[in-house]
Amino acid sequence: MKEIGIETEFITLGQLLKMTDTISSGGMAKWFLSEHEVFVNGELEDRRGRKLRPADEVRIPEVGEFLIVVAEGMSFNAD
Repeated sequence: MKEIGIETEFITLGQLLKMTDTISSGGMAKWFLSEHEVFVNGELEDRRGRKLRPADEVRIPEVGEFLIVVAEGMSFNAD
């Protein structure tokens, strides 16, 4: 499982797809999610705007598995 460090409170699923080079542009996110299965914390997800926070796990079959973590040197307080 590859760790994806974020410097903000959350990123969207669409941003993750682009960060991992699964898609080449943000505009492809909706299409990709309609054609491919993506799982967030074990549940099928098709919303490109789904907020991903530290400790969330994303599995994209044939691409990889990713764990969202806080980037080194950053800290966030969960409300």
